[in-house]
Amino acid sequence: MTQLALVIDLNVCVGCHACVTSCKQWNTSGTAGALADLNPYTAEPNGTFFNRVQTFEVGEYPNTQTVHFPKSCLHCEDPPCVPVCPTGASYKRKSDGIVLVDYDKCIGCKYCSWACPYGAREFDDERKVMSKCTLCVDRIYDEQIPQAQRKPSCVIACPSNARLFGDIHDPASEVSVAIQERAGYQLMPEWGTNPANHYLPRRKTEIKIYPEDLERVDNPLKIDGQQPEFAHRSPGREDHST
Repeated sequence: MTQLALVIDLNVCVGCHACVTSCKQWNTSGTAGALADLNPYTAEPNGTFFNRVQTFEVGEYPNTQTVHFPKSCLHCEDPPCVPVCPTGASYKRKSDGIVLVDYDKCIGCKYCSWACPYGAREFDDERKVMSKCTLCVDRIYDEQIPQAQRKPSCVIACPSNARLFGDIHDPASEVSVAIQERAGYQLMPEWGTNPANHYLPRRKTEIKIYPEDLERVDNPLKIDGQQPEFAHRSPGREDHST
C-alpha cells in the first residue's frame, strides 16, 4: 500500500516559517479553507494552522544549538484519531495513506484532538469543525499543475530543501532512501501509532571553543588608534556662530 509522507531534515531547517505561511495560504484558498484567524494581533490570538515550527535551544552554554522543529499531522499508519471519531469524519485513505477529515460529517466534538498524541488537530472556531494537514491532497493530484509542482505547498516553499515528499513504502523513493541513509526516525514511536512522517537527525559537528574566545575584548582599531576618520566636508550653516 502506498503511504505518502513528509521527511524533514532538521540539519538544514533554518526556521524561516516559509512552510507555515505557504501552508496557510494554500489551504485557506483551497478545499481545506478558509482557515480561521480570530483576533490575530491581540493579547490572545486564535487561529488555525496545519503546520507549525517550534524553536528551542539545546545544550549548555557555551555549547548550545538552536533547533527548529516543524510539526504537523504525521499521517500515522495506525492513527488513533480515526477510531475515536463517533461520526466517521476522520478517516485514512487506503489509496495513499493520507488521514483526512470529512467536514460534512464532523460535529466538532474534539475526540480526535484528545486522541492525537502529537497535538496535530486544529479546531476551526468559525466553522466549528476539526481540521488538519491534508498533505495538500487537492494539489498533489491536480493535473492542471505541472508534474514537478505536484507536491505539498510547504515542500515547494522550503528555501533550504529541508522537506521531502513521497511514498515511504517505495524503497526506491527519495524519502525512503533518505530515511535509510540518514537514520531517519519517527516522532514518539512508543505510542504505537507508526507515524508516516519521519525526521532526519541533525549532524553532530565538533567545535573547539577556547576560553579566550569567550572574553570580551576592545575593538582592535580603537587600541591601535586606527579609527576611520570622517571625510572632510564643507562647513554647514550650523557650524557658523551667529
